[in-house]
Amino acid sequence: MTLQQMANARRTSIVPYTPSPPFTPTAPRLFLPIQPHPTISHSPHLPSPPRQTIHAAYALTTHLIPAAFPRSAPDAPLPVTPPSTPDRVAILVRELMERQGCFVQGELSGSHGRKLLWNCVNRYVRTDNHHISGSGLSLFLAHAIGCPKEVWETMLRNLFGSPAAPLIDEVWSWEAVNHGDSALVNAENLSGISLVDWQDNARDIANFLLNYLPDDTTLASLPTRLDRVPESTSNARKERGYSKRRLVVVGHSFGGTTSILAALNFPKLFSSLILVDPVITEHVENFVRLLSKVAVGALTKRNTWSSREEALRLFKKSPFFASWHPEVLELYVNYGLTADSGNGVRLKTTPIQECLTLINSHDIKEVWELLEKLDGNITLRWVVPLPGLLDEEQTRIGVWRRPANTSNVIFPFAGHLLVQEAPVELAHDIAKFLLGKYGSRTKARL
Repeated sequence: MTLQQMANARRTSIVPYTPSPPFTPTAPRLFLPIQPHPTISHSPHLPSPPRQTIHAAYALTTHLIPAAFPRSAPDAPLPVTPPSTPDRVAILVRELMERQGCFVQGELSGSHGRKLLWNCVNRYVRTDNHHISGSGLSLFLAHAIGCPKEVWETMLRNLFGSPAAPLIDEVWSWEAVNHGDSALVNAENLSGISLVDWQDNARDIANFLLNYLPDDTTLASLPTRLDRVPESTSNARKERGYSKRRLVVVGHSFGGTTSILAALNFPKLFSSLILVDPVITEHVENFVRLLSKVAVGALTKRNTWSSREEALRLFKKSPFFASWHPEVLELYVNYGLTADSGNGVRLKTTPIQECLTLINSHDIKEVWELLEKLDGNITLRWVVPLPGLLDEEQTRIGVWRRPANTSNVIFPFAGHLLVQEAPVELAHDIAKFLLGKYGSRTKARL
């Protein structure tokens, strides 16, 4: 391929305006109120050692917060996973999806879950000569299913090296309760939870943004377990947003969908949403078949290796990882795996937890339906492949569900896993967006 052909292959385009077709509305579920957990007696230790910074201008630390309480889904024992044969696993997946449907319809017995769970977050705070005023940009990154919070770091390194970097005071990289280091912290309590509700991840995100994100960006170190802000501060954030921050959320797939749901319920917190191929569609019936197939794949995939070196070597031979940026693949091996009970390594996000997260379909349609009602003051930026996880028609309709204050870009050279496949290009687009919306017109342009 010539240099000109390579340049052409990386060109982007936009989706022209595509109106939504008529649809039959549903009854969206109410957002369960978030309360402080009543029985926190101690904080867990971080499961991974402290890390070096990923960029000279930003310090990196990891923190814990109690997850939203109570949980939307009831506590229930995990299913016993059958032998890893596709036919028997497919039966289990169907049973789990049927139970998920019963839960959404209110036909499943059991009260709201009360187990204490935790979320892990990485903080990247600017430390060079740039003066942090507390009124600059704070980025919040929400990952896709199966990914640790560190999967963003190739994109982040490139963003931190871009002309938009002086605008960014702080970045928080999020981890759902059953993913990555969060899953290690919660391992004992996750063993008694066999329902995963995407609404709970949205509530967890809202819980962090309302109750635990510090009021101001500071160079001072923060405690491992972040302090809860006063109730008066949380209430003020609900009504007026942040007094010293402008929040830009970047959500990929599951992370994008649940970030929209959080923004629908607490719009004042959000300045912009950058949605990286979020999972929203009206045609849930067709999508459920895809989810079922992917969930079977999650349950039957390999989960242990003799070493990280073996895992990386085998991943490089796998068709699934063939399109990943090599640095992102190394991040996945270094931070998505942990030591197992023997001398090898295993996935931090267990196959059963990945499966349970995949089989949620109600929120996919609910968010699609509600998106047109999202506060028009929140700027939307869509970054999508064509085709992606959804078919081309649904993607074209989705990016215009809320037409006002919205823009989009197509990455035709990547698939649904944009963060993993095109992190450099994603950083470039995010930097251009930040400069255009928040930067001075006289600043250097990309």
